[in-house]
Amino acid sequence: MQNVHQGFRAETLVRFLKARDWNVAKAHKMLVDCLHWRVQNTIDDILAKPIVPTELYGAVRDSQLIGMSGYSREGLPVFAIGVGLSTFDKASVHYYVQSHIQINEYRDCVILPSASKKHGRPITTCIKVLDMTGLKLSALSKIKLLTIISTIDDLNYPEKTNTYYIVNAPYIFSACWKVVKPLLQERTRKKIQVLPGCGRDELLKIMDIASLPHFCRKDGSGSSRNSENENCFSLDHPFHQQLYNYIKQQSLITEPAQPIKQGSFHVDLPEPAAEETEIAKSLESELQKFEKGNMLSKSTDGIKIDDD
Repeated sequence: MQNVHQGFRAETLVRFLKARDWNVAKAHKMLVDCLHWRVQNTIDDILAKPIVPTELYGAVRDSQLIGMSGYSREGLPVFAIGVGLSTFDKASVHYYVQSHIQINEYRDCVILPSASKKHGRPITTCIKVLDMTGLKLSALSKIKLLTIISTIDDLNYPEKTNTYYIVNAPYIFSACWKVVKPLLQERTRKKIQVLPGCGRDELLKIMDIASLPHFCRKDGSGSSRNSENENCFSLDHPFHQQLYNYIKQQSLITEPAQPIKQGSFHVDLPEPAAEETEIAKSLESELQKFEKGNMLSKSTDGIKIDDD
């Protein structure tokens, strides 16, 4: 429990209460289930289990685009996620889940406590900027993995994100959003803001330009690989270098005489909640409609219909 609350017990209890609409019995069950999940899957040890070799970790980073670009003016960490260009095709599901949980744990055990100390007040949440550049029908193949990751977050890291900002949204996202939005709980809907274009002007109201994710720097910039130091998805970015070095150091502390073994850190993959399942099915249905529409438009390309 101490590893969960990191000294902010009251704020942690409030997070679980919010996640269960202030129903004390349901919030208590959720917290106990979370603690059981952590014990059964030895989550407290996950920051001492580096993904090796480094080439494999680099492949995970190249295909699971996530990074930390800086802080908001209120001191909240800003995490950037390349939803549209993440392929999740360079490693097994377990490596991607391991990587995601490690970033969660590093955020909760290192970044948030450090930010709280710096600002002299509890900082227990973050901001996420989701880049939809490159979102295509191939997203259909990612839905299962994304649902697993989302379920892990919902059940074990509730209310850790203050606001989700969606940028560079193509037409296909707008259509999917219309389907998904009504299925979300009201407290989740209120957290999501779809910004015009790359979102630069809106985001600069809450953070300095140095903390702006690289894909928000100018319209049309997308998630292209800029200089490695600016691209927070890159393994060479200071955030990922610090994270990976921290994990390797922790592995040497816990098992100093043991060589670092290759292999993923297996976590029991949760069964998605009813809401998650409904959202996934709705997304799948909407994307399939687009696929059929695209095939139909391609088949009619170049066909001339006479007035007769």
